Amino acid sequence: MASERAPRTLFEKIWSKHRIMERDDGQVLLYIDNHLVQDGAAPAFEMLRRRGIAPRAPQRTFATPDHYVPTDSRDLNTVADPEKRRMAEALRQDSARAGIPFFGLDDRRQGIVHVVGPEQGLSWPGTTIVCGDSHTSTHGALGALAFGIGATEVSHVLATQALWQRKPRTMRIAVDGALGAGVSAKDVVLSIIGRIGTAGATGHVVEYTGSTIAGLSMEGRLTVCNMSIEAGARAGMIAPDDTTFQYLAGRPFAPAGQAWDDAVTMWRNLPSDADAAYDREVALVAGDIQPMVTWGTSPEDVVPITGRVPDPAGVSEAGRREALTRALAYMGLTPGTSMTDLRIDHVFIGSCTNGRIEDLRIAAGVVKGRRVAAGVEAWVVPGSGLVKEQAESEGLDRIFKDAGLQWRYAGCSMCLGTNGDMVAPGKRCASTTNRNFVGRQGPGSRTHLLSPAMAAAAAVTGRLTDVRKLLDNAA
Repeated sequence: MASERAPRTLFEKIWSKHRIMERDDGQVLLYIDNHLVQDGAAPAFEMLRRRGIAPRAPQRTFATPDHYVPTDSRDLNTVADPEKRRMAEALRQDSARAGIPFFGLDDRRQGIVHVVGPEQGLSWPGTTIVCGDSHTSTHGALGALAFGIGATEVSHVLATQALWQRKPRTMRIAVDGALGAGVSAKDVVLSIIGRIGTAGATGHVVEYTGSTIAGLSMEGRLTVCNMSIEAGARAGMIAPDDTTFQYLAGRPFAPAGQAWDDAVTMWRNLPSDADAAYDREVALVAGDIQPMVTWGTSPEDVVPITGRVPDPAGVSEAGRREALTRALAYMGLTPGTSMTDLRIDHVFIGSCTNGRIEDLRIAAGVVKGRRVAAGVEAWVVPGSGLVKEQAESEGLDRIFKDAGLQWRYAGCSMCLGTNGDMVAPGKRCASTTNRNFVGRQGPGSRTHLLSPAMAAAAAVTGRLTDVRKLLDNAA
């Protein structure tokens, strides 16, 4: 009698279904269901043109410009850098030639590719999704295997709808319990990265589990999976459930009718089997998580807002001690300084991490009836044109404007410091983005990563602030 199949993880179920063949060196050719492209894809299209190859499955490719588009207007002519302007224009031209669906600046659906994908119902459970951007892990929140690829790989997927990959290891991160007031998905993922480090998940696909994760909204799950790459993971995933199905139902590119019923039936079989084994497991208690904020130049340089800037002298490992010393020098910080003593010059609310409607509602709730502190420049950049429309229909734009925040168009903007959307050298920014690397938001910029609620609190107080105190005052 044949033995029963061994228990499998969510990742293993998707991997095996998409495996086409395996080479002697262990590389596996994976079928790719959906390919998302943005304005950084111009070199990949050029590679295909030089070889005389047309995209194999344009109907499985979707394009929208996000990295190099202006957010103060919808006019590409305002982009000062001619190379970036050409890349944004090239995406429209390349998409038109290939017959690839394209959401341009004149399309209300345009936005950050990792906001647009789930929003349009392009990201399905059980599928493989790639994009030439590291934060493609975002789409794993819907139970997909999604990861970023390089320019050469983008051209390979365009040409073949497949990709050679080496099978990663698996890791389960369980978070259980109820989150406290003022604590959000961003605080959860920053706590995870602070716990395991930016290399803690290297070589792994992470599956997030536990009652805390199950209790997050889809938008919160997207935030968690978005930052998987900041822990070194190849991808991050959350098993699909009723929250997933309710979010996807009725979206433009989601299945409909009988196809929807059939899809949900299949998707319900995707969660990891009860006895599935992982190569590594980590557990966190939700009640231990506080509002978090980074102090250094890596997402792992993070402490609760009630904490202080660490002292490198207390670190025994020489390499880490030197890295902390360099980070403090760049950030202009002194060991022992209370995080709430740090004054802020800029606030940025947006990005593929925290630019969705739920994020904007939370931020608006904090700034409502308050004013941006003197000397602070604060921006709100919606993740897509549809998020912008929804926010405006709810009056959130008016709340932000009345409080003194700028209300802009959709795009990556200050997350990566393009088109003049930058933080000046030596200035400090409270940002809802995913990276605080040296120069990420502009040469010499000093970035503190935090949640939308915490960014809003910084905007109205002019310093890093425990948002729970503002919530207490509001009550």
